[in-house]
Amino acid sequence: MGHDHSHADMRAGARHAGRLWWSFALIAGFLVVQVVVGLAANSLALLSDAGHMATDALGLGMALAAITAANRATHAEHRTFGLYRLEILAALANAVLLFGVAGYVLVEAARRLDDPPEVASVPVLIVGLVGLAVNLVAFMLLRRGATESLNVRGAYFEVVADTLGSIGVIIAAGLMWMTGWGWVDPVIGAGIGLFILPRAWRLGRDAVRILVQAAPAGVDLQSVTAALTGVDGVADVHDLHVWTLTSDMDVVTAHLGIAAGVDSQRVLQQARTVLAEQFHLEHATLQVETAGDHSCEEIGW
Repeated sequence: MGHDHSHADMRAGARHAGRLWWSFALIAGFLVVQVVVGLAANSLALLSDAGHMATDALGLGMALAAITAANRATHAEHRTFGLYRLEILAALANAVLLFGVAGYVLVEAARRLDDPPEVASVPVLIVGLVGLAVNLVAFMLLRRGATESLNVRGAYFEVVADTLGSIGVIIAAGLMWMTGWGWVDPVIGAGIGLFILPRAWRLGRDAVRILVQAAPAGVDLQSVTAALTGVDGVADVHDLHVWTLTSDMDVVTAHLGIAAGVDSQRVLQQARTVLAEQFHLEHATLQVETAGDHSCEEIGW
């Protein structure tokens, strides 16, 4: 009857669950190697990269858990929007973890600069090279999904940072091996920590923006109002709300005032077409009412 509002094609994270699983397996497996060698070699650069990779693994695990839960519980009677927001909560938790790792690394680097410890550079160099290969594979797996899902984007940003972190580990190990400069290790470790911070900030900011139900960054509400007002038969538009439910899933609601005698079904169809084609807002809940009837304004909030 023309009322198919299925969200199956809109679950951006779920579309890339397979690639997330492969990335998780690679990163979690190599994390163990990094921690063991980092502790044995006493390398802060390698341990800081391992800490970041640990947040990668945890973030990917949370992303996969959120996607699985959202898919299984979408139609629960008391959850009319399913559990889509779990993906956003996972992304926010990931950002908090990144801040924690960066803070620890910076504090430890400052402590080590005063008295650089002895670091076994050759094992660190070997692990850095293997880590670079692992991160490049994960980077390729997640690159496409990062353009569609905030949750996948969080994992992607972390893998990008980890890739550069592996390069930093390689540089630090190479310099220590050739020169014996012990201060290189905490300096590179601190550099990795500083690199993490702005990415954690952006990920957290995007997640919070969705959680407070702000209008999507690319949607101009005045333009949406003007486009709906331009639909033949629409006299006024009010009570307009646009927000993001989860990645790749924007929602709009509005009241359309129409003149007496206007075909309301035609207005609804044209309004939905305008929203979808001009603003990519495909999930629209529109209420048609007689122009001048603002009884909805009696609601106190």
